[in-house]
Amino acid sequence: MPDQTQAPRRIPPLTALWPFMRPYRARIALAFVLLCLASATILLVPLAFRDVVDAGFGAPAQPHDTLLGGLGLNGQFLALFGMASFWAAMVAARYYTVSWIGERVSADLRAAVYRRVLSQSPEFFETTQTGEVLSRLTGDTTLIQTVVGSSVSLGLRSLFQFVGGMIMLAVTSFHLFALNLGLMVVLALPIFGIGRSVKKLSRESQDRIADTSALAGEILNAMPTVQAYTQEHREAERFTQRTETSFVTAIRRTRLRALMTALIIAAVMGIIVFVLWVGARQVNEGLLTHGELLSFVLYAALVAGGVGTLSEVWGEVMRAGGAAERLLELLHAQPAIRETPRLARPASAAPVGLSFEHVSFSYPARPDTLALDDISLQVGAGESVALVGPSGAGKSTLFQALLRFYDISAGTICIDGQDIRDLSLHDLRRDIAIVAQDPVIFSANTLENIRYGRPDATDDEVKAAARAAFAEEFIERLPEGYQTFLGERGTRLSGGQRQRIAIARAILKGAPVLLLDEATSALDAESEVLVQRGLKAAMQGRTTMVIAHRLATVQQVDRIVVMEHGRIVEIGTPAQLRQQGGLYARLAALQLEG
Repeated sequence: MPDQTQAPRRIPPLTALWPFMRPYRARIALAFVLLCLASATILLVPLAFRDVVDAGFGAPAQPHDTLLGGLGLNGQFLALFGMASFWAAMVAARYYTVSWIGERVSADLRAAVYRRVLSQSPEFFETTQTGEVLSRLTGDTTLIQTVVGSSVSLGLRSLFQFVGGMIMLAVTSFHLFALNLGLMVVLALPIFGIGRSVKKLSRESQDRIADTSALAGEILNAMPTVQAYTQEHREAERFTQRTETSFVTAIRRTRLRALMTALIIAAVMGIIVFVLWVGARQVNEGLLTHGELLSFVLYAALVAGGVGTLSEVWGEVMRAGGAAERLLELLHAQPAIRETPRLARPASAAPVGLSFEHVSFSYPARPDTLALDDISLQVGAGESVALVGPSGAGKSTLFQALLRFYDISAGTICIDGQDIRDLSLHDLRRDIAIVAQDPVIFSANTLENIRYGRPDATDDEVKAAARAAFAEEFIERLPEGYQTFLGERGTRLSGGQRQRIAIARAILKGAPVLLLDEATSALDAESEVLVQRGLKAAMQGRTTMVIAHRLATVQQVDRIVVMEHGRIVEIGTPAQLRQQGGLYARLAALQLEG
């Protein structure tokens, strides 16, 4: 996890889920009532069996000592069946209620974690792989759903059975109860010790699964490169190694749980057999009736079953505890960009001015290297400015600072005279449209991909933006036109087509500031001419900043800013810069004059 995760290392995982359960208090209370009714009913069943057996053997207890006294043998059997039917109804109702709660809480938790992840800055994803996040959103929430939706309910039911059964054991035969209790205490000690080890291994197992998912997500997103370099076998081996590590960790956890289960079963059965032996001797001596011994055995079975289920539930809770801890780490992760908006900025399409005053910045991963070094630049409203220079000069970093993907170390950045740190991120980014060097195409149709720039736009507005970006001519040739599904990451489009979709999206947004990061880099000569026309129209009435490596694409801008090593080294028109004989002149000589 990244450093900005501020959650304490040891979070009480399941208690920390209470905020997600609080809205459903009424259903939780209903589930508890149903649980109490079902548990009370099952605890009465052994008493009913006692009366039936004693009555059947012709030696009934006194009427005031019986549960079903006065009903007769047939009536007692009918009452016993009625109790069983009522118990079944309560169990079914409880199962439905707690399953609903589990599914609801899991869905709410998944949505909250995803919303939190979306609020993180790019710095967060420098150290957190998306595959790991996906593993937590799917696998970990499924574990929590299992615990909240079934395991906790089973645990409470088993706890009620255990406590109620122990009380009834004491009432039925205190001597046998004392033996049973002593042996149960001895049994409980190793269970809790093993359970703590299971929790630790469960957390480790989930981490290994997340590592595997992260690797798979990274490689599947890079399949053309993997196949072009014939690295399929190597990547398959890497995935197999990660999977094997996950398997080994999971088996260690399973081995401990199997040991705990075997210990519990053997110990419980040993206790039952021993208590039965003692009880049989008391029946022979006339100290117990047959019905009392049967009811004691049934209560002992309820207690044993409760202990067995509690051990299984404890293992699930320990496993879910690790999953909840991992999810809550994401949920408590604090964004590196803190919003303290002091100004409200109304939406406007009018051009705005930008100013950078003594801006310096270092990436968190490289704190000793200035990516921006004392940058001062004024961009007038409606002006077009190009940023040129070698790779690593700080051009894209300046865009990221303007968008507040990172907070600058020193200086100020203002939009229309307002410090961007005084604005909400929504207000700031609403005023900026960007076309990135590697455009993102979503798994949707063409219409929805362009409409992403302004979700409330009409179909006609979307098509107008496509025409302005000179994208309509290829869109209409697609199998279903604007309704054509473009595939994951736009795999059905060429690089130039993806770029024009992204330009249309930016045009549709209609923001007063337009950022173009190598917007024509993926285009062939013919497409570039078409898109340049579209961009020229889009730049009208907007403040535009353009990053370009190809100087031929920025000859019509108002000014060119030349950057090197995070500094501005030259500013002027193309003609002025060529006359100065500096870095721009050298680049122009290489590119424009051959």
